[in-house]
Amino acid sequence: MPAEPSTVRQEWTEPGAFAVAPGVHRIPLPLPSDGLRAVNVYAIEDGDSLVLVDGGWALAESRQVLAKALGEIGCEPGDIRQIFVTHVHRDHYTQAIQLRREFGARVSLGSGERDSIDLILGRSAHPVGPQLTGLRASGAWPVLERLRALFDSSERDRERDGAGRDGAGRGSAEPAPPDGATWEAPDQWLAHDQEIELRNRSLRVLATPGHTQGHVVFADLAAGLLFAGDHVLPHITPSIGFEPVESRQPLANYLGSLRLMQALPDLRLLPAHGPVAASVHARVDELLAHHAGRLDRSAAAVGGGPATAYQVATRLRWTRRERTLDDLDPFNQMLAVTETRAHLELLVAQGRLAAQQDGEVTYYAPAAPSGPAGAGDARPGATG
Repeated sequence: MPAEPSTVRQEWTEPGAFAVAPGVHRIPLPLPSDGLRAVNVYAIEDGDSLVLVDGGWALAESRQVLAKALGEIGCEPGDIRQIFVTHVHRDHYTQAIQLRREFGARVSLGSGERDSIDLILGRSAHPVGPQLTGLRASGAWPVLERLRALFDSSERDRERDGAGRDGAGRGSAEPAPPDGATWEAPDQWLAHDQEIELRNRSLRVLATPGHTQGHVVFADLAAGLLFAGDHVLPHITPSIGFEPVESRQPLANYLGSLRLMQALPDLRLLPAHGPVAASVHARVDELLAHHAGRLDRSAAAVGGGPATAYQVATRLRWTRRERTLDDLDPFNQMLAVTETRAHLELLVAQGRLAAQQDGEVTYYAPAAPSGPAGAGDARPGATG
């Protein structure tokens, strides 16, 4: 069986089963868009059966790649006994449900995802409903118009081509609407600090809210491994609060979850997107520094205020290529504006900015040095 390459910056998406530790194999599975490129699931040998960490996206191509990769280690999908899912996103959860239907594998998910699962199963939530609410609060009307056109076009494509029956749509970046045929509740809800005893190892469940409210990671302390899901990624900064339920202060939650990783021994990073990395702590330090810098730049971009989150987002730069907001596609514009809003809301909670409502739109300005009025009144046209 192939071992994990030592230099894998580009080749981590290549299909196969790669040994990352004794009895642990990284299996990259395809995604229907070019954004994240692939999702890693991890197959853990457990006696005469397998345990998966994350399940992948319920796509025909993903199912075929998984079966072929398992064949490389002398196994097949029917050998999967349990699937521990880091969070509710489609590219991690839906194929786990498919494998349960086919082979009876037991599916477990963090208890903080209950509300999201309930909304999805009840089909009572728009897939990006909280994000659209956040865009309105951010005054991001141009982004809302572009998204409306994107969703309308995607829906027409699904109706025309019959796509979306496997949850994929036409490979577009935006999430497909919740599909009751693709989702079910898990067999088990996982709790923070819960110990999962397998035949050959113990996995410690750690709640890491931020990316979603119910995100969990799995620490194999004896083997020095962290199955990190989307919480700690080696090359990109995870989105925060991207889920069908509204999350208050998702950035504060995420930063707290990163600091929780610093309280653990330094472990080998087994991420859901990207290659395996030697040190969780090193990447966590980088992520904390990134957000500290982003908070400072967001505060500076407010200027004297008042400014909306959308206005601030247009003043910032995005991705490693330093793109403007207008350079991004509508879906990533939405993520950029909602991330900006999360940084601004944390700055308000820290007392560095003040916020005021004007209808449904929030405006931000530097916090007043003292007193209830003055510079802290961020309403448009406030005279102080």
